[in-house]
This record gives sequence, structure tokens and C-alpha cells, in this order.
Amino acid sequence: MQPILENLNTTAMNANILNFIHEQLGNKPKLPVFKAGDTVTVHYKIKEGDKERVQQFQGVVIQRKGIAATESFTVRKISNGVGVERIFPVTSPFIDKIDVNKSGIVRRARIYYMRELTGKSARIAEKKNYTTAKEVTPA
Repeated sequence: MQPILENLNTTAMNANILNFIHEQLGNKPKLPVFKAGDTVTVHYKIKEGDKERVQQFQGVVIQRKGIAATESFTVRKISNGVGVERIFPVTSPFIDKIDVNKSGIVRRARIYYMRELTGKSARIAEKKNYTTAKEVTPA
């Protein structure tokens, strides 16, 4: 009977620890709205010795996971014929900015199937935003 009570106590304590961590990490920075399937460019600060530079990593967002302060997203690109994936924490102070280049149409939140695709089959259809032109009255 005693071990069951200890397990209940442990899960409640773990929930309290997670809440404490989320509060301590604070608010997440303002980022553009993006989801899996979007092509983004992440401007990431890199320190080399005493110098600091900004490196760009452009690719397709494979997934977003986590909540609040522990949220992260994975970006995949092809470099010299080799697939490269990088995981970025949303609250990282090293992210300078994120540009959304294209918004893609996918039906899943995690598009791991992109890892097996190559060439034209690896393309993602782009979401087109149509706006109506304003009517001009002749003067």
C-alpha cells in the first residue's frame, strides 16, 4: 500500500517542478507564426573566440513540440546532398530573428516522412494568399 502513495506524491511533485521551471524561464520572445511544412530562415548568433556573428540556417520546419518555455522546433535542409536537421529552442537567446519564406500545405504536425523523400517528391506545395485588388474609379 505504501509504494502507491509514494508514486502519487512523486507525480504531483514533478508537476510542481515543471510549473516552477516554466515560471523561471519567463516569457518567450515574439516570433512569427509558423508551423510544420513552412520554409524558414533562422538567424542564429554564433560565438567564435571573442567575436560574435550571425549564421543563417534555412530549411523546412519538420516539427514543433513542447509548451511555453520548453518549446522547440526542428528545421531540416539538404546540404551537399546530405540531410541536416537542427533543433532550436524557442526561448534561446541566440536566435536573432526568424523569417518565414514560404508557407507550406501539409496535413500533419510532424512531417518525418520528408526524411525518406528526395528530389521532386520532397517538394511541399506552397500556400497562396490571394488578395483582391481595390477597385479604381476613373477620374
